[in-house]
Amino acid sequence: MSKSVFSPDKMYTYIRGFATALRMEQTLKALTFSREKHQGQLRKSGEPYIVHPLTMACDAMSMGIKDDNIIATILLHDVCEDCGVSLQELPVNDVVRRGVQLMTFTVLDGETKEIAKTRYYNMLIQSKEAVITKLIDRCHNVSSMAGTFSIEKLKSYIDETRTYVLPLLRQAKDHFPEESDRLFTLKYHITSVVDAIDLTMQAYENKEEKYE
Repeated sequence: MSKSVFSPDKMYTYIRGFATALRMEQTLKALTFSREKHQGQLRKSGEPYIVHPLTMACDAMSMGIKDDNIIATILLHDVCEDCGVSLQELPVNDVVRRGVQLMTFTVLDGETKEIAKTRYYNMLIQSKEAVITKLIDRCHNVSSMAGTFSIEKLKSYIDETRTYVLPLLRQAKDHFPEESDRLFTLKYHITSVVDAIDLTMQAYENKEEKYE
């Protein structure tokens, strides 16, 4: 099992203290519920799944995000999709539920996966909670995909990021101008990691071709 860079217990305690001090009621409910529902789940890297939403929440807080609904959405964003939990079971308000709903990827009857993906990304802009969560989610995922994803999966993920995520980020600047500084930080991180991995793969492939 891979060792987590950050301790889940320490992140949990930090978020709980942060939320308690600021009276973030939705975050406190989401924090407990998320840990309960992700109990026993592992990421592809081998680390406990709860590390993912906890790291995202700490990342958001480090950027100065103190919005109760955003942090709660971050903590719950995978619960419905990965834990078989319905929206009605979430112990939070309707704003957070809507953010989680938009973050939950589904393929409707008659849709191809690509059509579903286009619909999914087009709808995210309806909720600031969902948009910020998706971008921080992508930040954490691109940061941890090297050494975990296959080469083909890496290429697919990079293509999806450039086709859907970066256009969403540009759209978010118009819809949520008050988040411009944070959006710049997220764009810088995502593009830096994606471009670095892409160039590394290209260099490796060129080297392989040279010696064939």
